[in-house]
Amino acid sequence: MELFEHLSLGFSVAFTLQNLLYCFVGCLLGTLIGVLPGVGPVATIAMLLPATYALPPVSALIMLAGIYYGAQYGGSTTAILVNLPGESSSVVTVIDGYQMARKGRAGPALASAALGSFFAGCVGTVMLASFAGPLTEVAFKFGPAEYFSLMVLGLIGAVVLASGSLLKAIGMILLGLLLGLIGTDVNSGVARYSFDIPELTDGIDFIVIAMGVFGYGEIISNLSRPEEEREVFAAKVTGLMPTKEDFKHMFPAMLRGTGLGCALGILPGGGALLSAFAAYTIEKKTKLKPGEVPFGEGNIRGVTAPESANNAGSQASFIPLLTLGIPPNAVMALMVGAMTIHNIQPGPQVMTSNPDLFWGLVASMWIGNAMLVILNLPLIGIWIKLLTVPYRWLFPSIVLFCAIGVYTTNNNTFDVWLVGLFGFVGYGFYKLGMEPAPLLLGLILGPMMEENLRRALLLSRGDWSVLVTRPLSAGLLAAALLLLVIVLLPAVSKKREEAFVEE
Repeated sequence: MELFEHLSLGFSVAFTLQNLLYCFVGCLLGTLIGVLPGVGPVATIAMLLPATYALPPVSALIMLAGIYYGAQYGGSTTAILVNLPGESSSVVTVIDGYQMARKGRAGPALASAALGSFFAGCVGTVMLASFAGPLTEVAFKFGPAEYFSLMVLGLIGAVVLASGSLLKAIGMILLGLLLGLIGTDVNSGVARYSFDIPELTDGIDFIVIAMGVFGYGEIISNLSRPEEEREVFAAKVTGLMPTKEDFKHMFPAMLRGTGLGCALGILPGGGALLSAFAAYTIEKKTKLKPGEVPFGEGNIRGVTAPESANNAGSQASFIPLLTLGIPPNAVMALMVGAMTIHNIQPGPQVMTSNPDLFWGLVASMWIGNAMLVILNLPLIGIWIKLLTVPYRWLFPSIVLFCAIGVYTTNNNTFDVWLVGLFGFVGYGFYKLGMEPAPLLLGLILGPMMEENLRRALLLSRGDWSVLVTRPLSAGLLAAALLLLVIVLLPAVSKKREEAFVEE
C-alpha cells in the first residue's frame, strides 16, 4: 500500500501543467537530438544544464530525464534509416534495422523500436518504483573484479553475436581493444600510442569510429558501385505498422530484452549498452520460427530486443543514482551535477528528504514514455520520406551532419579527419566481409575492462587470484569460458558456419 501512496504523490507532482510541459520539451528535444548523428544525450544535457538553473529542481530533473530517454529513442531512427548508430546502444539495431529499411520495411522497424522502447520503459519504471532498494544491494556486490569478469563475458558474447567467421570476429574484438588503449594511461597519466599527436592523448571517441565505419563506410561502398545499382532502398516502402505476424515475433523478444535491460541497467558503466548486445546475442541463439527472416537480413526481433533492452537499461540506471548517489554513466553524472546545482544531495536520503522529487521523477517517466510513443508513431511517416530523397542529395547531407555532429562533440577538427579515415577502414571491412559491431564493443569495453582489472589488482596488491577467489567473479569467468568452449567445439563451429552459409 505504501508504494501506491508514494506513486499517488509522484503523479500529483508530475501532473502539474508546468512539469508536463517540461517533460514534453525534454522528450521532444531528446528525440530530435537522437535523430541527429553524433549529438548524443551527454552533449545535449551538458549544453542545456545552464538553462535549468532558473527552473524548480523537480522540473529541471524531469526535463533532463526526458532528454535522456528521448535520445535513446531517437538514436534508433538514424540507425534504421541510414545505417548510422547515433548512440553506442544503437550499434546492434543497425544490423537488422537497416536491412529491414532496405527491403521496404522501415515503418515496421521504426514502430517495433518505438513500441519495444515504450514497453521496456514502463516495466523499467515499475521496477525502479518497486525494487530500488533491494536491487541496489545487488549492484553493491559488484567490485572491480566482478566488473572485469562481466565485461569478459560481454566480449565473448560479441563473438557469438558476429556473423560468419569466428576468427574474423575475434580479430575485430582485438582491434577494438587495441584502439581503446590509445590515449592517456589511467594510473600514471602518461600518453600512450598517441604517436606525439596531441589530439590522440584523450583517445579516439566512440562516435568518430561508429560514424566512420558504419556511416561513411556505407557511403563509400555505395559510391563505388555504378549509379543504377547505387540506390540504397531498392524496395518500395510497404506499410507503416508491424503486421500480426510481426507482433507474434516481437512480443517474446520484447519481454526477453526488457528483462535483460532491467537486470544489467543497474550496474555502473555501460549497463544499457551491454544489455543491448546481450539481448541481440540471446535472440540469435533462439531458434528461428518457420518462415522467419534470418538474423542480419532484417529480422524484426533483431530490432525489438536490443531497443527494449537499451530503454529498460536506461530507466534502471536511475536506480543507483537515486538510491546511492552513484552515477552509473556519463548522463547520470550530469544529473548528479544538476541535483547539486539545486542543493540536493544525491544518495539514500533523497527518498526521505525529497519525496516530491524522487516520486515526481519516477511518475514523470511513465508520462514521458507515453509522450514518446505519441510523438514517435506519427513521425514514422515523416522519417520514411527521407528514403525518397535521391541518393545524390542524401549522401552529402549525411556526410555534413556527421561532420557537424563529430565536431560539436569535442570542438575538434581532427575528429572530422579521423571520421573520413575510418570511413575507408569501414569500406575495407565491408569488402573483406567483416562485421564491425564486435570492434565497437571491444573499443567501448576495453578501457573499462582495463580500469577495473587494474583497480582489482591494486586492491589485492597484485594478486591475480582475486578474479577466481571471489564467487561472483569466478562464476562470470566460468560462464565466459563455457560459452567460448561451446562456440569453439568443432561440431558447434561447423553447424554455425552452415547456418551462416544458409543465411
